[in-house]
Amino acid sequence: MGQTAHVSADAWTSVVTVETVVAALSLAAWLWLLLARGFFWRTDVRLPARAEPAVWPSVCVVVPARDEAAVLPASLPSLLAQDYPGRAEVFLIDDGSTDGTGQLACELARRHEGLPLTVASPGEPPAGWTGKLWAVRHGIGLARARGPEYLLLTDADIAHAPDSLRGLVAAAGTGGFDVVSQMARLRVESLWERLVVPAFVYFFAQLYPFRWIGGDGRDGKKKGTRTAAAAGGCVLLRADAAERARIPDAIRHAVIDDVALARAVKGAGGRVWLGLAERVESVRPYPRLHDLWRMVSRSAYAQLRHRPLVLAATVLGLALVYLVPPAALVLGLAAGQGATAVPGAAAWLVMAATYLPMLRYYRQPWWLAPLLPLTAFLYLLMTVDSAVQHYRGRGAAWKGRTYARPDAVPEEG
Repeated sequence: MGQTAHVSADAWTSVVTVETVVAALSLAAWLWLLLARGFFWRTDVRLPARAEPAVWPSVCVVVPARDEAAVLPASLPSLLAQDYPGRAEVFLIDDGSTDGTGQLACELARRHEGLPLTVASPGEPPAGWTGKLWAVRHGIGLARARGPEYLLLTDADIAHAPDSLRGLVAAAGTGGFDVVSQMARLRVESLWERLVVPAFVYFFAQLYPFRWIGGDGRDGKKKGTRTAAAAGGCVLLRADAAERARIPDAIRHAVIDDVALARAVKGAGGRVWLGLAERVESVRPYPRLHDLWRMVSRSAYAQLRHRPLVLAATVLGLALVYLVPPAALVLGLAAGQGATAVPGAAAWLVMAATYLPMLRYYRQPWWLAPLLPLTAFLYLLMTVDSAVQHYRGRGAAWKGRTYARPDAVPEEG
């Protein structure tokens, strides 16, 4: 009996030692993220220093839209009302909508005075093209006839403040950027939006630290690293840079088109800047968890380049970084093991502290910060579901189209 008790104690000690090591690894990961990941958690990367040009360059705004009648009244008038001193024009490309998107856009243009609007339709995308990028290609083709110096690619659910275009162009010219992109402030009104949306931007910044992309957010002069990303809702693109990078033809199959665009431009020698928006907002609602789940899962596995090993590493990484800290704290306290509980608590504290700036940016209460492990677990499930849908042949799905493989032919569904 004594020997059995001795063996059991040794086994328990071994288990606790493993838990302690894992908790310590999680804390080490968080200290690295805090200090060595481009200060991704800070939210002060906004439009860099800018001066208004003596002569304002011409701009064409391209808006791909598919079944967007529900959001257009809150977004399109803001584009038409841009207070821009130079020549500007809006091209809305109706990508096979069935809800009257094109007709509504024309009606809104008649109702609201402002920039001229052209509504066109490209027809169904050919093999190898995503629907959105086929629409963007059509819009850029129409825009090039006007000879613009800049293209503003913006989604149909994005509302711009009256000086938005002015600020983007001034920032691009002053900083010498070929791409200036702003992460639009997403809607946070429903319970699920409050829980999931700020974390979405937080995780994005963790993957693509804004300071590593094109500058430090203060003087805009640093060239940054090889890291490249953009936010598809608001991308100002220099027209000659688009031609050099063969945009959008070079990225025609990309599901995550904004990141692919930034990589193509940077790969062609261009300079890219990305930061958080102050006066650019998404009006698209995601009232239910199902809506947010679809938004994330449709492209999560594409982000991992459809590689099972990368998926496995991602799941393990999410578990170590986000799930281990609360688990280590609870298990350590239950077992009376301070060596496990303390690093777990410290990692959880660092995690919550780095999330607070994003919550403040979204004007959300502080008590959502300790819930980040729960939100991360939801994202883990969404990522796994994205892979499951891919291997079931459904692939990325959006607005009635599916993209089963990176080079898939769009299918109606």
